[in-house]
Amino acid sequence: MLTGAPWLLAHESMLTVNQPRKVFLYGADYVMWKDASGAVHALPNVCPHMGAMLSEGWCEVQSNGTSNVVCPFHALQFDSDGCTTLPGSGNKTLPQLQPLELIIQGNFIWSYGGCEPKIPIPEILNEFAAQYEFIGFTGDRSVKTDLLTMLLNMHDYNHQNGTHRTLFEIQEVQFKQFIDRGHHSHAYYDMPRTKSKLQDILKNPAILALPKIISAHLENFFPALVIFHGKSPIATIKQCHLFIPESETHTRTYVLMFGKAHSPIVHLLKQNILKLADLVINQDADILGKIYPDTPQKIKLNNEVGMDWVRRNFESFPDVVEPNLSK
Repeated sequence: MLTGAPWLLAHESMLTVNQPRKVFLYGADYVMWKDASGAVHALPNVCPHMGAMLSEGWCEVQSNGTSNVVCPFHALQFDSDGCTTLPGSGNKTLPQLQPLELIIQGNFIWSYGGCEPKIPIPEILNEFAAQYEFIGFTGDRSVKTDLLTMLLNMHDYNHQNGTHRTLFEIQEVQFKQFIDRGHHSHAYYDMPRTKSKLQDILKNPAILALPKIISAHLENFFPALVIFHGKSPIATIKQCHLFIPESETHTRTYVLMFGKAHSPIVHLLKQNILKLADLVINQDADILGKIYPDTPQKIKLNNEVGMDWVRRNFESFPDVVEPNLSK
């Protein structure tokens, strides 16, 4: 599961103040919560008394404005250090739970899952936050697939006119260029579309913002981030797909969206733009549930260079080895 890579567990907007949330990483689950000051905390999601899930409890606000997570079984409170106070004693215990180390960068909540860092956190999301409006998040779900299969799907540039054909009416994928910079890469390709049907437009008006030929620029930061750089006459969009290895058999994915409006109509389409990205995630999750993962690949299509890039980095992680796959 590529231990030592940084994983973006959440954007702060995904957390409700004083509401526990369960997150999984590397086969373990944690309870994460945000207090009224905006500070974010995470502990192992198991009460050390009798094993109840802390994420099923609630938060109790303290006199200093911070909050403790409360076990739903016996109402034991745990602070951000994993300490509790036993009923009747009034004395604070030593830490009973080891906090998950979080790295907070603005609104981005990263973690190495308690492992030694092997590659750095990409800076590009901080750049987006400074230069673009945050539109929102969407598509947050756990997919029953391993991390490698998920990444291969996201870097399979030939699947656009199959998996996403009905959504975007894509006719073909015209691959143009792949630039390999180790754990960082760029892919460029065009996708001509047929004219959208009226019923599809009525379901999601954001389709109107799509050009007749989608000129795709994907920027990839192995292993956790794929960015679709989109531009149309009405807006520039940065659609950021995130991946987190929850376990050996499940991978979490979600999308953060940033944008810059070139027309006032964009503000009316924000929810539709997020809905469109959610449909993409739905289609990817659906097709991953219809694949026999251990099938030997006897046919190789043109332009599978992105998948080759994933396999090479997966096998050599954290090192970067030749060949360079730029073409």
